[in-house]
Amino acid sequence: MDTVGTVEMAQDTGCSAGTSPDSYENKRGAQRFSLLIRTAKLVGKSGEFLCVVRDVSQSGVRLKLFHPLPLENHLALELANGDIYFIEKVWERDGHAGFQFSAPIDVHDFIEEASPYPRRPLRLRLSVPAVLTCDGVATAVQLRDLSQQGGRIECAQFLAVGQKIKLVANGLPVLIGNVCWRSSPEYGLVFQQGFAFDELARTVMQLQCGNSTADQMGLKISASPLMQ
Repeated sequence: MDTVGTVEMAQDTGCSAGTSPDSYENKRGAQRFSLLIRTAKLVGKSGEFLCVVRDVSQSGVRLKLFHPLPLENHLALELANGDIYFIEKVWERDGHAGFQFSAPIDVHDFIEEASPYPRRPLRLRLSVPAVLTCDGVATAVQLRDLSQQGGRIECAQFLAVGQKIKLVANGLPVLIGNVCWRSSPEYGLVFQQGFAFDELARTVMQLQCGNSTADQMGLKISASPLMQ
């Protein structure tokens, strides 16, 4: 669920956010705020990857991960309101990673995550070939982004708002849903059955990094039988 949890302030904890766990007893960190849940995404050359912010300080941040990260040290952390922070990976271990910000941040602005727009689920930009079927007609499309509840496609065939569709792609379950908006040739889809947050994180990692990378990380990709 894409929600913000209780914020707790921890002072003099012995470690600033983003610092290696091995140095907890040896370093005094900046004032640190623990976020029970704050969904975000990492953006890099390999693609976009879901994460959860667990604590943050002026100099760094600790993230919960759902799969090993690609071999990139310099990334951008994008919050649900669109704010972007440039970060460098310091350590990664046991499903968590610590990062340093490229410059000190305003922690209160980070936590407040203010936006003039209603909060929306995180969307992960990608480019995946797929087959869309509606009214018995199958059409090749490109999946351009994916969220827990829906996605955006590029499609040459005209679709009507409310039209029922089936979307099939390697690495995805068969998705049934409806067209919820159109701006031809792009269409928004809402799925009848969405993804759990961790499921979406692993699925998109597989889609973006490919079979060989996913296999090296111990992740399994299930090809849809209709795409084989």
